[in-house]
Amino acid sequence: MSDLVPFTDNVSDLSNADGYQFEFRCERCGNGYRSAFRRDPRAAGQKLARGLGNLFGGSLSEITSMADRLLDRGTNSPAKDEALRAATAEIGPMFHQCRGCSDWVCDDVCWNDTIGQCVRCSPIATEELAQLQAEARRRQVQERLETVDLVGGVDLKTQARPRCGSCGAQSSGGRFCGECGSPLAVVIACSGCGADNPAGARFCSSCGTGLAA
Repeated sequence: MSDLVPFTDNVSDLSNADGYQFEFRCERCGNGYRSAFRRDPRAAGQKLARGLGNLFGGSLSEITSMADRLLDRGTNSPAKDEALRAATAEIGPMFHQCRGCSDWVCDDVCWNDTIGQCVRCSPIATEELAQLQAEARRRQVQERLETVDLVGGVDLKTQARPRCGSCGAQSSGGRFCGECGSPLAVVIACSGCGADNPAGARFCSSCGTGLAA
C-alpha cells in the first residue's frame, strides 16, 4: 500500500495526457493555487508508440492502446500519487488548517497568525474594526439623511405622471407636457376649497372658483 498523501482537501485534478498538475482552493475566500506542471516522461514514449502504431499498424497498434490505458490521468496510479505528493509539498506551506472550524485556508488572506485560527473564527482586530466603522458610517449617513428635506418645492399632493397622457412623451417635471402642452397633472386642486378637479377643467366643480391654467 502506498503512503498516505497529506493535504488533499478541496483539490482539483488538472492533469492531462502530458503530465500532472493540481489546484488547491482556500475554503474561505476561494482563492486557488496551482502546483507546477510535472511532465510525465512516459508521455513522450506514448506519443512515439502512437506514431509508430499509426505508421505500421499491427502489434504496434496494440502497444499504443496499452500505453494509452497506462497513462489514463483519470485513474489512480503510483505515478499520480507521487505527483500529488509533490504538489502538496509545494503548495501546502501556503495553507493552514484552522483548529476552530477545520477548514483549510490560505495564508495570504484568511489566516490570523497571531491567534492561530482563520479570520472567520478569529477576525483580525484592525480589519474587523474597519468593517464595523464602515457599517456605522453607512448607518449614520442614512439616519442623518432622513432628517434632511430633499423634496422642498416639489408638489407632493398632485399625482405625478412620468409620461404625458396625450402624446406619451417622457416628462421631466412641471405642470404641462413639453412636447404637446397637455396638462401632466391627473387632478388639479382648487385654490378656493381644496377640492380635486380633473386635468383640463377651467372651474372648480365644487365652488366655481377659476382654476389656474
